[in-house]
Amino acid sequence: MKGADRERTEAGFRVRTPVDEARQTLRDALEERLERPVADGPATGTETIDVERADGRVLAGGIESARNVPHYERAAMDGYAVRAADTFGASERSPEVVRIADGIGTEATVGPGTAGRVHTGSALPEGADAVVMIEHVTELEATGELEVEDAVAEGENVAPVGEDVSEGQSLYEAGHRLRPSDLGLLRSAGYARVEVATRPAVGVVPTGEELVATDPGPGEVIETNGLTVSRLVERWGGRATYRNVVTDDPDALRAAIQRDLTKDVVVTTGGSSVGERDLLPEVIDDLGEVLVHGVGLKPGHPVCLGIVEDTPVLALPGYPVACIVNAVQFLRPVLRWLEGTTPDPHPTRRAVLDRKIPSEPGTRTFARVQLERRDESDGDASDADGEAEPGYRAIPTRASGSGVLSSVALADGWVVVDDAREGIPEGETVTVELWEDSS
Repeated sequence: MKGADRERTEAGFRVRTPVDEARQTLRDALEERLERPVADGPATGTETIDVERADGRVLAGGIESARNVPHYERAAMDGYAVRAADTFGASERSPEVVRIADGIGTEATVGPGTAGRVHTGSALPEGADAVVMIEHVTELEATGELEVEDAVAEGENVAPVGEDVSEGQSLYEAGHRLRPSDLGLLRSAGYARVEVATRPAVGVVPTGEELVATDPGPGEVIETNGLTVSRLVERWGGRATYRNVVTDDPDALRAAIQRDLTKDVVVTTGGSSVGERDLLPEVIDDLGEVLVHGVGLKPGHPVCLGIVEDTPVLALPGYPVACIVNAVQFLRPVLRWLEGTTPDPHPTRRAVLDRKIPSEPGTRTFARVQLERRDESDGDASDADGEAEPGYRAIPTRASGSGVLSSVALADGWVVVDDAREGIPEGETVTVELWEDSS
């Protein structure tokens, strides 16, 4: 690969690897070094943490309920716990009269001809097998009795043991990403702690002698790529170490990459193309192996994907939009593979394209768009498949250069033009990927 990389440095990108092929090449290389498929479990190791801190984390193994939920028979309604046989034939015109037992819930004992007061969720008193709703009784305070105006069957208005979850029931498989509702179920099912995949550690290294933190002078640029990528890493479940800017010097770049080889992934921004100051592909190739340099996507074809000492190294382009596109297409999948999962699809929204999107065949184009609601009258028609027309318009951003950060920061998502298409005409129904709404 080293000779081929030098030729590209001299002649530019004559061949660009298709996006899917580049991603698969990176996955294959990672699996080769792991000596197993990435789906077989987390490559980052595991840790056991408190359930309340497990939101968004990936389970390292399957989970079965440790107990029944509920673990007792409980009232499903406010009312009175009774023996169903004592209510046989009861009606509004001919109520059955029973004695009100002392106490509420389990404090009461329900025998023949008695009823015990219960609230929703309270345990069923001993001796009871049904609950009469509060709406169907009349309390006779003077005598301490109860008129039951509705007959109930055994088990009626009672939640049995294990109605929600039974002991030993499978709840989740390994690789499941926990949501807030899952945490509640785990606590109910008897878990205070769970074993999860360790979050992938990522070293984020911005490069470029023109980058500064504040107050840029002529020819200087505020560093944004490293900040953006490090926050994306956190959103995608990783742990980012956001490094200081490294200048365009081979020795400095080599040292920066070697410093972070203790991480699970190294990501650099800038210096990934074929210009005189684009030194990272050669540095990566000297330290390890360049797998792919130059990908058929726009914006952002000058990405470099490599492996150094079994650690994936992703050199993302320096233009902000190109950097983000490549992070979504390559860094996000790597983080998923390392934790033993695969990337979930982005949330999407159907929309009618407001203006044509040009694209070159053989290049996958990510066109930034804003979404606007259409007039209600526009949504009454049907499209070619007989489906209701989308309620949104997708408006391509006017500023579409890969260096225009506002074009993606102010967009609602992007439309992906497949490699085989030569653009998308105005008026076509498109799928907008809401990539920033995904994790």
